[in-house]
Amino acid sequence: MVPKQLQNKNPHITIKHVDDESFRRFGAVLTAYDFSAAVDYILQHTPIPEEGNLYVASSPELEKLDVMTQIENGFYGEMPIQAGYCNGRNATLNAMEYHRGSEIDVAVSDLVLLLGRLQDVDDGTYDSKNTEAFFMPAGTAVQLYETTLHFSPCTTTPDGFRCIIILPRGTNLPLRHEKSRYGDPYLFARNKWLMAHPERKQLLEKGAYAGIKGQNIEIKKD
Repeated sequence: MVPKQLQNKNPHITIKHVDDESFRRFGAVLTAYDFSAAVDYILQHTPIPEEGNLYVASSPELEKLDVMTQIENGFYGEMPIQAGYCNGRNATLNAMEYHRGSEIDVAVSDLVLLLGRLQDVDDGTYDSKNTEAFFMPAGTAVQLYETTLHFSPCTTTPDGFRCIIILPRGTNLPLRHEKSRYGDPYLFARNKWLMAHPERKQLLEKGAYAGIKGQNIEIKKD
């Protein structure tokens, strides 16, 4: 159930639970894996920055855990993976990205995911009105399909959020060759296609394509 207080603070967008049937268009809740050791590690050893987000694509300590071997072998079919984390205080949409291959998110704290569908990108533009919000309670793990547009989780409290991120190895690293883009304005990093909201100047200055129109959706936390 979505906390009533959270929904009451955000009348501009309906926040659904990841258990809601509508989430099935974007991904699936994972219950076959025990992420408790990974959650404990994140809680004990990784900080929440005072401002913005801290993203670590690959954490050797996380990747040593038994559950990550199970994920690599069983979920990704023996394809190499990276396990890292995103901790922070983000509360706005800012951008949308997608990857070739599913992403697994494990909520270490309560958080909200803002999700869209690649199929809704029209003539190079994504309208943020098509975005849907989903509440993930702490301890929940989800698969996001490769056609699911997503970006940073959003915090539900002033204390910030923590989230484990599992992806095919190498995802989000810098491109090795600029010519890899072949005129593709969305290709932003290795296995990372991204479009930014025009308000997110930090991403535009790094070369992100301003492909989102409409409101830069914010999840209000207080």
